[in-house]
Amino acid sequence: MMSLSTANLMETVKKQYSFKLKANIDAISSLVGIQLVAILFSLGGIGGSLSSSEGLQINFNYYSADVVLVFTMFWALVTAITITTKPYRNHDFTFVTNRLSSSLSNILFLLTGSLLGAVTANLSRYLLQLIAFLFRDQQVYSGPFDFPVFILGIVMSALYIFCVCSIGYLIGALVQVNKSFVLLVPVLIIGSIFLGESILVQLFQFYVMEPNFVFFLIKILITTALFFLASISILNRMEVRR
Repeated sequence: MMSLSTANLMETVKKQYSFKLKANIDAISSLVGIQLVAILFSLGGIGGSLSSSEGLQINFNYYSADVVLVFTMFWALVTAITITTKPYRNHDFTFVTNRLSSSLSNILFLLTGSLLGAVTANLSRYLLQLIAFLFRDQQVYSGPFDFPVFILGIVMSALYIFCVCSIGYLIGALVQVNKSFVLLVPVLIIGSIFLGESILVQLFQFYVMEPNFVFFLIKILITTALFFLASISILNRMEVRR
């Protein structure tokens, strides 16, 4: 009986996941749109330097996918919050479902979006270089393409985006339980920025400045899992349909 229940849960999650990929195509379209906006913001480069010698001036601009990645994280946060809202939750009742299968299919959808966003964000670097070369009359220099490094960049980007998804999903779950969190969460975020700068710096160093990939992987996976588990626990306590 236990194996039958597990099989049924897995089958339900699979069907819901497939449905959400089709139903939330607008979210994927918005990902492409927001990344194109980020590319426009990045056309001037993320930084530069000026070198002068014997009357000759050389201006260096650096192109990277950092801005695109930040915009992608913002998309992930908004999307994760959005799919916890009542209209999206009601879509699940097309199937024989429960809160657990709904959350698991949501997590799989967010993981798919994170992987897609990570791939396109990392590829945008080469698009920026191409645009600079073709339309900005600039000489572009780039190191040799290193496929392992490229894959590592995608994996790390996807982990960051997925972690942001878990934060957004938790925020969305809290808001569904009590609407006062709509005001409370922004207040806490803004307050932490102005009053807890040292805490933010420590968090940045803890997650972003970790030099060991294995430790980084452990930190991100544990944090993401805890946020999603908390969200599932909160949503499971809600009524079957609200």
